[in-house]
Amino acid sequence: MYDRTAWTQAHLKWLAAQRFEQRNTELAFIDNLAACDGLLARKQALDERLSHVAAEPEFWPLVSRLRCVRGLDTLSALIVVLEVGDFTRFARAVQLPSWLGLVPSREQSGEHDVHGSITKTGSKYARRILVEAAWHYARPPRIGHALSSRHDGQPDHILQIAWRAQHRLHRIHKRMRSRKKPGNVINTACARELACFLWAAATAP
Repeated sequence: MYDRTAWTQAHLKWLAAQRFEQRNTELAFIDNLAACDGLLARKQALDERLSHVAAEPEFWPLVSRLRCVRGLDTLSALIVVLEVGDFTRFARAVQLPSWLGLVPSREQSGEHDVHGSITKTGSKYARRILVEAAWHYARPPRIGHALSSRHDGQPDHILQIAWRAQHRLHRIHKRMRSRKKPGNVINTACARELACFLWAAATAP
């Protein structure tokens, strides 16, 4: 039995070992499993090609900075770079999460000022990347082997920005969890803050 984490090597091995009494059922299962294998192979090939794109001189200086931040690696950093474009067009850090649609909507009427769900304007792809990356900050700040390798060769002030992001976003997670806030609300708040740190790293000298 595998550990119930989907699409790991253990899961794939467990799937391949499944057998069915009905021949038609087994044929359908094998066909679907082969389709999944094909999709995984296409994804791996596409990831490899995008990694080469990220390494091009046009993108790598900025991609290499953003991947210093916990939760982002080469491909996710590349997507953010491609979707945002010129980070310097935002005069202040808070303008980036607003553009990405990570800020709450507001309904003002007379004396009422109600904050609703996030606006979801801007790039949905970059927004999704940041929301997924924000989950990493539920864990205490640390620099593991993979993150340390992404830090190699980067300026100290960029690493300091990434380290401050770990501490601040983890504090947000802890504080909001203590207030019994829903997980998606916590994560969105962290993604909003993360966007500000990415702007700082991208626009730093």
